[in-house]
Amino acid sequence: MSTKPTIFIIGGTGAQGIPVITGLVRDGAYAVRVLTRDPNSRRAKHLLTLGPDVSLIPGTFTSEADLRAGFQGCWGAFINIDGFATGEAMETFWTYRCYELAIECGVKFYVHGNLDYGYKLGGYDAKFRCGHYDGKGRMGEWILSQNASDKKRMKAALFTTGPYIEMALAPFTPMAPRVEVDEASGEQVVTWRVPLGEKGGVPHVSLDDCAYYVRWLFDNPERADGMNLAVAVDHIHYSEVASAFEKVTGRKAKHVDVDLEMYFSTGHWGMTASLPTGYTVDSTSPALMSLKDNFTGFWRLWQGSGSNQGVVKRDYALLDEIHPNRIKSVEEFFRREDEKAKADGRGSLWEAVSNPRPILKIHEDGSLRSAQKGRI
Repeated sequence: MSTKPTIFIIGGTGAQGIPVITGLVRDGAYAVRVLTRDPNSRRAKHLLTLGPDVSLIPGTFTSEADLRAGFQGCWGAFINIDGFATGEAMETFWTYRCYELAIECGVKFYVHGNLDYGYKLGGYDAKFRCGHYDGKGRMGEWILSQNASDKKRMKAALFTTGPYIEMALAPFTPMAPRVEVDEASGEQVVTWRVPLGEKGGVPHVSLDDCAYYVRWLFDNPERADGMNLAVAVDHIHYSEVASAFEKVTGRKAKHVDVDLEMYFSTGHWGMTASLPTGYTVDSTSPALMSLKDNFTGFWRLWQGSGSNQGVVKRDYALLDEIHPNRIKSVEEFFRREDEKAKADGRGSLWEAVSNPRPILKIHEDGSLRSAQKGRI
């Protein structure tokens, strides 16, 4: 029987979970136990190809019996609840229960998949209220407060991410690209129409770098205990995105700054703005937050965070220390993606954007679209 530490994973088939698991098992240092509603899904089956240290446990994080079965006997846990499945209110409850049940079951080190508590960081100004961020960030603060109040208790850390930079190349995301035709020249132009303002900046995160950072947390539990490891490539304006795309591909690209009303009215991101944030949320719930309200706060966070001097900040010196080879610019990311596209037969970065594929699990498995059709 293996004596290597086992880590229980919630969110393992998601966009972030797959690279995180890959990083944990790549050299045999850890075994992982992944909770999944569908062990026969494409993503779950892919995880099993990573080797014998990956096991699947059927179930849902909304079942205490399933959670106990997952946590039991594990040294560590990485818990990244899908707030777009539950909505903010239910995510709050099940985050409480995950943390409590991990302690009950004897877990030694717990990592909470986190997002910035933008409402608080923005001085509780309502314009920064973004439910799927605040739901995680609020609970992240609670977890660290519990951790600080009793040092004999389970160690814990936060892994705070942000919008994946891969979302800038994928369909149905808040920053999905579109290939448009320039009326004057007839040329195709990759276009990002997002409401970022003149001085905004998105602290985009590379999914591949997530593998390294989470592995570092589990490899260094003494230093990581009580830490909020908040990561990003850089605070990126979409004029930089367009410029980098042109430099890497030689094809035209542009950013068009739009106001929020125009952004939501175009609907190019593939969501119906009036629907709830959380595709299982009861449409009569008083805790409901519409997608429009949620993503209004989302974009206002980034409008107020340019140049790492506003609402949401990162300690890039710390990130350089922890991960010296991290991706540090959008151009570097695009060059890597161009190499990946050529290696896996998609041709090039330009061709990959012309024929994009989903990056988020909710779009690949159709959960969000199915829920929207049922409410329309």
